[in-house]
Amino acid sequence: MFCYQCEQTAGGTGCTRAGVCGKNEDIASLQDTIIIGLKGIAAYAYHARELGARDEEVDAFMHEALFTTLTNVDFDLNRHIETALKVGAMNLKVMELLDKAHVERFGAPVPTKVATGTRKGPGILVTGHDLLDLYELLRQTEGTGINVYTHGEMLPAHAYPELKKFSHLAGNYGSAWQNQKKEFEEFPGAILGTTNCVLIPRESYRERMFTCGIAGLPGVTHIKNRDFTPVIEKAKALPPLEEKAGGELTTGFHHTAVLSIAGQVIDAVKAGKIRHFFLVGGCDGARPGRNYYTEFVEKVPEDCVVLTLGCGKYRFNHLDLGDIDGIPRLIDMGQCNNAHSALQVALALAGAFNCSVNELPLSLVLSWFEQKAVAILLSLLHLGVKNIRIGPTLPAFLTPNVLKVLQENYDLKPITTPEQDLKDILG
Repeated sequence: MFCYQCEQTAGGTGCTRAGVCGKNEDIASLQDTIIIGLKGIAAYAYHARELGARDEEVDAFMHEALFTTLTNVDFDLNRHIETALKVGAMNLKVMELLDKAHVERFGAPVPTKVATGTRKGPGILVTGHDLLDLYELLRQTEGTGINVYTHGEMLPAHAYPELKKFSHLAGNYGSAWQNQKKEFEEFPGAILGTTNCVLIPRESYRERMFTCGIAGLPGVTHIKNRDFTPVIEKAKALPPLEEKAGGELTTGFHHTAVLSIAGQVIDAVKAGKIRHFFLVGGCDGARPGRNYYTEFVEKVPEDCVVLTLGCGKYRFNHLDLGDIDGIPRLIDMGQCNNAHSALQVALALAGAFNCSVNELPLSLVLSWFEQKAVAILLSLLHLGVKNIRIGPTLPAFLTPNVLKVLQENYDLKPITTPEQDLKDILG
C-alpha cells in the first residue's frame, strides 16, 4: 500500500500506514478501532436492510467515517476519539433498527426451551445470523419431512413466534462458531452458512455444505435469491439422522419479556433476594483462557442473576442455575445484536431505582473477539458505562496511550481470575 501524503510505502520509514504519517501510532490505533467498529455496524445494517429497514443517518455516518479513516484527510487525535464514540452511537441506532425489523417481521421473542437432540429423518443445519434466510428455508422445507436445526448464533431464532410456528424447526445442534469443523463433520445432513462466522470446511463435509447471502466458501455451492432447492435435494439424498435424545437450552429473553416482569425483579432486589446482576457474554473463540467465563458463572453466588447474549453464552448456557422466586438466574437475551435488549433492561432498572446505569448493582464481563464486539463496546463507552471487564486479553490494536485514556475515563479492566473479579465486584 502506498501513502500519498509522504510518498512512501505504508509501513516503511516515515509512515506507519496509509493515511497516517509521522508514526502517529495512537491515531493508527483509533483508526483501526473505528474501522473494526464500522464492520460491526455494517453487519447489523445489512441484516436490517434485507428486512427492508434502513437509517439514512447511519448510512451517512458510514461514508463520513470511512472517508475520515481511509484517506489522508484528518490527523487530529481528539477528532478520532470523537469519531470512535460516534461509532458507538450509530451502532446503538442500527441495533435498535434491526431489533424493530426482527420484531415486525417475526414477532417479539418469548422465553423458549430448545431441544439439543436430533429427530429421525433428513436434516439441515443452519449457522450464522440471518433470520430471514432461516425463515425462507423453513417455508420451503415445510411438508417435505426435513427437519431444520440451528447452530451458533441462530439459537435465538427458536424464540420468535413466526419462526417457532414451524414444527420442523427441530432444535439446536452444536455450539459456537469455532467448533464448526468438529460439529459439522459429525452432523450427517446438509449444512447452510448464512453470514459471517463460517470456517473453511473440511473435505469430509464440503460437498454437503452451502452458503447464501453475504457468505461464501471455496468449493462450496452458493445459493442465490434464497432458492434453497439444492440444499433440500442434498438433505433428501443423504442418510437420515437418527433419533437422539439431548438436553434443553432456554433462550428468548427479549427486553419485552424481561420488562414484563420488571416489577417482580425490582421487588426481589428491594427485598435483598437479588444482590447483583452480571452481563456475561460477547464473542466466543478458541483462545486459551476462555474457560474463565464458565468458571465465573459457576462461581456467581446464588443471590445473583446472569444475563447473557452472543455466542459467548455457549461457555455456560448448559448450566442449571435455578431461579430466584421464579426469576431465572441465567437469562439468554439472544444474538449479539440483542445487546440492545440488555441496554433497554439496564436503562429501565436505572429509571426504576432513580439512578444511573453505573450506580446499578450490575457488572459487565465481556468476551472479546471480533468486529461486533468492538461496535458494542464503543456503544457502551458512548453511553458512559464504566467498570467493564473484557478478556481473555485486551485488544491488540489499542496502543498504551489509547488504552490509558479508556482506563482513566471508563475504568476499562482486563479480566483476572473469576475468584478475584467476583471479590472485587461484590466485596
